[in-house]
Amino acid sequence: MIPIRDANPSSTRPVVTIAIVIVNFGIFLYELSLGPHLDQFLIRYGLVPSIVTGAYHVAGMTGADIAARFGTSMFLHGGWLHVIGNMWYLWIFGDNVEDRLGHVPYLFFYLACGVGSGVIDVWSNPTSTMPTIGASGAIAGVLGAYLITFPRARIMTLVPIFILPLFINLPAVFVLGAWFVVQLFNGTAAIGHAAQTTGGVAWWAHIGGFTIGMVLMKLLPRRRRPRPPEWRYGPVVDGP
Repeated sequence: MIPIRDANPSSTRPVVTIAIVIVNFGIFLYELSLGPHLDQFLIRYGLVPSIVTGAYHVAGMTGADIAARFGTSMFLHGGWLHVIGNMWYLWIFGDNVEDRLGHVPYLFFYLACGVGSGVIDVWSNPTSTMPTIGASGAIAGVLGAYLITFPRARIMTLVPIFILPLFINLPAVFVLGAWFVVQLFNGTAAIGHAAQTTGGVAWWAHIGGFTIGMVLMKLLPRRRRPRPPEWRYGPVVDGP
């Protein structure tokens, strides 16, 4: 299933979400300019679990250098499909979460989910020498927050049936719940296997980010938003 859009307009302009999308695409374009030096760049700024845990020692690497990787890694991507897929999910679901949290709290929420998902990734595969990169963990937190806040919101979803595309309006609890089940299934199947043998997908970073997002959304204060007029947007299903 591929979400296309949600019928859940926000009452404020999602300036932080827009900025995050721009920064991620800007950094990815810079990655493309590196040519043969790209691998070295990703190892330097990606999150390498074995370096964090000390299983692989790098001369001159300080604690601050290691800590910084938890932040820098979430703004790196490994290809066009990787960055477009991540930013597409953020664009669909991020505006509503930002609307409910407020711009500055939302930024800290996003970063906290990204860092927290990185911690879970290191815990799940502490000896991996493959750098974990991408905004998936932070965006998984946004998805978890959206599920908590707008479980009944309608999501226009592409469901491929053989070769025919089928567009269905589904509740967020179904779309995002199914996404989480897929992550959990693959993460469980990957236990005991190195990242190199599981396609390099940080399943447990996704699981951790999603869970952290749900918990934080329950704990953080949320703004009440004015309901957009139905004559303009149609009925809107709000969350708690």
